[in-house]
Amino acid sequence: MSFGIALSGLNAAQTDLNVTANNIANSATTGFKQSRAEFAEIFAVSPVGVSSLQFGNGVKVAAVAQQFTQGNLNFTDNSLDLALSGQGFFVLNDGGARVYSRAGAFQVDREGYVVNSQQQRLQVYPPTTHGNFNTSTLSDLRLVASESPPQATRQVELVFNLPLTAQTPVTTPFDAADPSSYNYATSMTVYDSLGAAHTSSVYFVKTATNEWTMHMHIDGNPVGSQNLSYSDTGMLIDPPDGMIDFPTYDAGLGLETGAEPITLSFDVSRSTQYGDAFGVTSVRPDGYTTGRLIGIDVDATGVVQARFTNGRSTQLGQVAVANFPNPQGLQQLGNTAWAETFPSGQPLLGQAGNSGFGLIQSGALEASNVDITAQLVNMITAQRNFQANAQMIQTADQVTQTIINIR
Repeated sequence: MSFGIALSGLNAAQTDLNVTANNIANSATTGFKQSRAEFAEIFAVSPVGVSSLQFGNGVKVAAVAQQFTQGNLNFTDNSLDLALSGQGFFVLNDGGARVYSRAGAFQVDREGYVVNSQQQRLQVYPPTTHGNFNTSTLSDLRLVASESPPQATRQVELVFNLPLTAQTPVTTPFDAADPSSYNYATSMTVYDSLGAAHTSSVYFVKTATNEWTMHMHIDGNPVGSQNLSYSDTGMLIDPPDGMIDFPTYDAGLGLETGAEPITLSFDVSRSTQYGDAFGVTSVRPDGYTTGRLIGIDVDATGVVQARFTNGRSTQLGQVAVANFPNPQGLQQLGNTAWAETFPSGQPLLGQAGNSGFGLIQSGALEASNVDITAQLVNMITAQRNFQANAQMIQTADQVTQTIINIR
């Protein structure tokens, strides 16, 4: 009997050593979660009334339980390295099957999909046309490879101050090539419908007290003019709403460029006539040229945005996060991935930062939660247990030999 009991102790101690060895071996594995061996005593079923004569039959491994405590965050220079700070798992598409992981070392495959080293695709909530995300479905995150489309400039917000003390020009009529025919000028870049850049120049000519004329040229060609009137307090009174609509300008000048004619409106409602200094404090055209992809940003809630050279950004999706009623019930698949099981319960899908879900840190990876010092202590303890059970077998063998040698 004692041989069997001691043998169960040896097996249990060996399992403990195996679990500890696996923890130590994966101490540098991104997203790894350590396990611990849990043991239970073995008792034979005894008849009622003889419990005082009952003794144990050894030990068994009741479970190897995973420990889903938080690992430290190691920061990297890769914006596609993602780490979860708090509860939850990344959702991955493994050839149609859904798996879960805490390892966020992602990269881009040749088709533009964001994948891990096992080519499992990161799952996101797709964007909607209204700037939100469709949380009823999941899709593979794919980085756009095309350029950001241009937008033609339609309106320019122009904030400036015209000097009250300015004199009317000595030369008339206005000629953009003759600086003596106007008082002040400024320019800005505007874009046509194909993203081609054009220079819009604005000239200010004082015509009378509190009266000015604003001339607008594009690429050196006259487009139109508009009178401006200011009150004795320096505020704009004409046009009343501060909006100036200039005629349409054909940027191709009759050539077949394919671009739509440029139609510009200027918002000068914040312009003033103060003091004796001219100054332009703000020029804000609403158009932009085409843009190339220059980077990917992921915020704390998992919103993925593509940044382009034209200053625009496009939402590509929001990283989906899953949680389980019983994470210890998940099935380990290897490569720091888990699968749903009946004991784990069904996954609860949500967004980072919501109740029950952690935040996402871009440019970081979660280290394993293995404490090397604690594992070394566990190793010593398991080794002592193994030696003690081996000694028990040796003692039982000596007792058996003594009985056999009785004559």
